[in-house]
Amino acid sequence: MKRLIISLVLCSFAAFTGFAQTDLQPAAIVKLTKSEPITVKQLKGETEKLVRETLMQNLRRPPTAAEINTAIQALTAAEKRQVLDVMINEKLAIQAAERDKVTISDNEVNQQLQQLRSQMAQAAGRQPTDAEFALAIKNETGLELSAFRDQIRRQGLVQKYLMSKKQNVLEGVKTPTEADILTFYNNAKAQFVRPETIRFSMIQVPFGANAADRTKARDLANRLFREIGASPTKFDEAVLRGQAPNSGYQAGDAGFMPRQTETQQVMGMEFINTAFSLKQGEVSKLIEGAQGFQIIKVTETYDQKFLALDDMVQPGTRITVRDYITQGLSQQYQQEILERATQELVTELRRGNPFQVFENNLNW
Repeated sequence: MKRLIISLVLCSFAAFTGFAQTDLQPAAIVKLTKSEPITVKQLKGETEKLVRETLMQNLRRPPTAAEINTAIQALTAAEKRQVLDVMINEKLAIQAAERDKVTISDNEVNQQLQQLRSQMAQAAGRQPTDAEFALAIKNETGLELSAFRDQIRRQGLVQKYLMSKKQNVLEGVKTPTEADILTFYNNAKAQFVRPETIRFSMIQVPFGANAADRTKARDLANRLFREIGASPTKFDEAVLRGQAPNSGYQAGDAGFMPRQTETQQVMGMEFINTAFSLKQGEVSKLIEGAQGFQIIKVTETYDQKFLALDDMVQPGTRITVRDYITQGLSQQYQQEILERATQELVTELRRGNPFQVFENNLNW
């Protein structure tokens, strides 16, 4: 029995050792200015990161470990090789940047991280703590903050090197002409439709956490509704009172709301049908909504309309259809030039095959 246990332990250790050795084997070696391996483990890590990003976009939530593993197992050898090629290109560019004395400072990396923190703060309505920021990065990318920082540094260095070597190409971005704009508009004219839209003010009494709270909320909502009746003036007075501390309800301008499927799913059909039955200036009945009891007053109405080039894309904005198309075409032209410059640089860096791929180590 003792010999059997020892044999099992040795077999398990041998299997683990074999697995570790496989992961440490090179998937490729880049040698533009120095010999630098890309291990199977590094390739697996980058593959997992890309699979996670793709699944998150498709699922609109962080994928589970099982979902990630299933997606990785479904990858073909050619798809793994595409990931490896991207990693090879990055290492070639980094080695070339080091050779040509192109660098990226800690301050530049910190600025990019701060931009992400600012975006998170804007979405949350407050500054995130260090722990919250690190957790958000982990959830979005699967990377610890230190690894994410390294990724930003690498990507920033590659971008800086690309700009230094292909500036003449990148400066060749053309400006959309009137003919370009008109052609795009005519081809996509059917998509430029403004749905029926209203702007409204809303009084909402939240349901609360339990049945007792909901009963109190209903009583307050009924009292407000009796006070307001159909009077727009009394509605506005109630809105002002609702903005005071401890009023017991929320009130104010709710912005613009289009009549479309997404809005119906969020607000509910009773709310939509009531809101769009009102004329400008009219006050609604008491509505039992998804989050609370509501009373609304419509302040602006817009009929469904096919938009011309100089019409606003959305009410309340100053962006016309022409502006929208111009911005979209400009981004498209910039992306095309960027892809061209990147391909030129990759071709130059790969000239002479300064790398070696170990195809047999991609079978995992």
